[in-house]
Amino acid sequence: MQKARYAAAAATAAAGLAASVSGAHAAGFAIKEQSPTAQGAAFAGATAEAADVTYMFFNPAALSRQSGTQGATALSLVAPTSQPETARGETASGTPITGGDGGSDISDDALAPAFYGMTSVTQDVKLGVGINAPFGLETSYDDGWVGRYHALNSELATININPTVSYEPIDGVALGAGLQAQYITAELTNAVDFGSIGAAQGIPFATPTQNDGRAEVEGDDWGFGFTLGVLLEPREGTRVGVGYRSEVEHELTGDVDFSGGGQVRSALARNNAFADTGAEAEVTTPDILSVGAYQDLTEELAVMGEFQYTFWSDFDQLNVRFDNATPPSRTEEDWDNSWFAALGVKYDATENLALRTGVAYDESPIPDATRTPRIPGSDRTWLSFGADYSPYPWLGVKASYTYIFADSASLNLDATDPGNQSRGDLSADFDNHVNIATFSAVLRF
Repeated sequence: MQKARYAAAAATAAAGLAASVSGAHAAGFAIKEQSPTAQGAAFAGATAEAADVTYMFFNPAALSRQSGTQGATALSLVAPTSQPETARGETASGTPITGGDGGSDISDDALAPAFYGMTSVTQDVKLGVGINAPFGLETSYDDGWVGRYHALNSELATININPTVSYEPIDGVALGAGLQAQYITAELTNAVDFGSIGAAQGIPFATPTQNDGRAEVEGDDWGFGFTLGVLLEPREGTRVGVGYRSEVEHELTGDVDFSGGGQVRSALARNNAFADTGAEAEVTTPDILSVGAYQDLTEELAVMGEFQYTFWSDFDQLNVRFDNATPPSRTEEDWDNSWFAALGVKYDATENLALRTGVAYDESPIPDATRTPRIPGSDRTWLSFGADYSPYPWLGVKASYTYIFADSASLNLDATDPGNQSRGDLSADFDNHVNIATFSAVLRF
């Protein structure tokens, strides 16, 4: 029975960390910044405008409006700011957890690249390929902060390879389809309160919050899905697009490593608790349905709109299995479906220069009750500006800037919740905002 309790304590600490890995994959921060052109209008009309080859990410049928052979490269600098404040916590036994708020900014800046290529097989058939990073996250807290048992460092990166084909069977109707091959890798850490776990197991020299160790998990996987799209142009200057990106199922496989904790962890390890082991977790990234419209008002002025619905509700719980005798663990997530809506304007200032601007509202899928310090997301409002310049018929240069106003986010985690027994209570507030700058070059052959 004693050995079983040790194993259960190890499962609680390691499973909570593994849940954070998968939570970052399934919810993380989805990276919308795949087209500097579309971003200039806050992604209004992303499935309908089809201004260049980068729009294939949102709607594979967008290739129907491109010709010849083209290549494009895009780079986005995503600079989020997330400042934790008023962090408080205590162990399940009521011992206060001392430490700071976690740092002045726990969100690291990141570069998100994207690459596109296409060629015309015939006038009606186009082939393309996109290589993107559709999900990504990197946060880092000070080692001694109050919530160290819930999160320290979180790093997530993805690569999505998306070959596509578009076909225009009749004028004004284009169909598109593609394959997603998605790779995910992650590395996350948190502190482990060996003192509280050891005291609960009757180890006489164990002191809550005074015998900290560290847990680290690494994992990766390939998953596969598909994309579909339709682009309709009932009359010249009026377009409606529909894009769909399927869910991608992952079997995340990795290793859990424990360190530190001194004599307390050594005592626990004699009963095979907190032994390094492998772990697996089934994770499914959500499917996304988008509908967009584009309308020319004059020869120089056009308006666009976009609505996107993301099916996050499939991420309701996470089941984690361990390679050793540790029993599997279930973590409740209960994410909600969320929506994104945008309105934008395009103005052709000259024959070679187009200006864009747009606003958008981006609903967070994270319920207040299940928000964690790894993903302190909230509802956001976008304001974007962009410019497209084509100095030559074979070259297009695109740039955009976005500022995202994010609502304040709060979390209130209870030690009685599943998975939190060894990490304790945690409450904190977060002040969030994001700056995004993007650039791309399009070459036409």
